[in-house]
Amino acid sequence: MPQVIKDRSLGGVELAYIIDGAQDDVGRTSFMFLGGFKSDMTGKKAEALGELARTTRRRTLRFDYSGHGQSSGAFTEGRISAWLEQTMHMFLAHTKSKVIVVGSSMGGWLAQLLVARLKVEDALAYHRVAGLVLLAPATDMTKVLMWDKYDVRARAALNRDGIYLEPSYYGEPYEITAELISDGENHLLLEKGLDVPFPTRILQGSNDHEVPPSHALSTFDGLRGGDVTITFIKGGDHRLSTPGNLRLMCDTALRLAERADGA
Repeated sequence: MPQVIKDRSLGGVELAYIIDGAQDDVGRTSFMFLGGFKSDMTGKKAEALGELARTTRRRTLRFDYSGHGQSSGAFTEGRISAWLEQTMHMFLAHTKSKVIVVGSSMGGWLAQLLVARLKVEDALAYHRVAGLVLLAPATDMTKVLMWDKYDVRARAALNRDGIYLEPSYYGEPYEITAELISDGENHLLLEKGLDVPFPTRILQGSNDHEVPPSHALSTFDGLRGGDVTITFIKGGDHRLSTPGNLRLMCDTALRLAERADGA
């Protein structure tokens, strides 16, 4: 297992991260992995991308948001604004070359938000984004996949208690806070869309109950660029973590990296 490093430069937040593959970040296009809601940097997709980095001698950055994995903070205190700020910090502080950003579920939304913010705040860093790979992207999830779908009881719990325990297909329920829902309103993308002047690939399972195929199509429609594709994986669920799914993710990311290198 690669060494876990702690980034303590964001004040009270301690972010745990791992560098896989090449330790220097000069020259060849690297990867950055953004995990999903309540996932961490040791999941199967993150590990597969780390192994790809080691076998191809490319660099991969993966990290845990606050309240996730080995980073500090309480999960219920998390907000999209904070996790975006952390994503920006990690990109700017720990990458120097061109980067293929691979985002899973909520990480797919954060990858898009990262692009939008870099374009406004740091043009040089923005031009280092060489491509996106979005795995079941949960764009605008706090509104479209949460609040808009919640029934009267769920909304009442949020309004009354400030928290709703949303059932999960994969284990413990998700702790959804009213503050998370409210904060998400500041980062909605689907209606206004996003310019992506680099290749962008969406990989989506046909049997995904958490981020349904129709939602992936909404994300696809909102991306403006000349090289945006979507691939539906027959029978794939939200995790997309079977050996075949992982190979597809890695092959897709590697092809974009090689293309960015001019190979």
